[in-house]
Amino acid sequence: MGKIILVTGGARSGKSKFAEEYAAKLNTSVGYIATSQIYDQEMAYRVKLHQQRRPETWETFEAPFKAHEAITKAFAKHSVLLFDCLTLYLSNYLCQPEKEHTSMEELTGEITDMFQALITAVKAQEGTCIFVSNEVGAGIVPENALARRYRDLAGIGNQIIAQAAEEVYFTVAGIPVAIKK
Repeated sequence: MGKIILVTGGARSGKSKFAEEYAAKLNTSVGYIATSQIYDQEMAYRVKLHQQRRPETWETFEAPFKAHEAITKAFAKHSVLLFDCLTLYLSNYLCQPEKEHTSMEELTGEITDMFQALITAVKAQEGTCIFVSNEVGAGIVPENALARRYRDLAGIGNQIIAQAAEEVYFTVAGIPVAIKK
């Protein structure tokens, strides 16, 4: 049965760097599940930074949608996966035009199913998957409805993954703190 590790924290808290170092200690052959979509120069720059930090031996699997399928495919070749990141994956889903008028109740059910599919995909394999996610609920209440939906759904998704995880780390100022081990 696959092992789940969750690394969470705020923006630029060092969570991806810590997750990358953790994955590298486990294995030199890592599958990297990339969920970002590049729509502007800022995102292109962020992706470039992540790519430059990763060893060339790591194989990238792009999965802005249906990441559970990418997990299964990546585990066929690698025993360690790094999934970066859950909140971008959520954003991709939530920002589809057809989701604009979906009720919060329906979205909560859909996100729950989507995150459970990730867990099921990992647990069906032999290996370790390190999920990276942003902790977005510690700040002020956002002023617009989409941002509030995103914040709430990210919190729900993080709880689902954390519940299934064997280890959970929270990064602050580049320092990882184990909160579940």
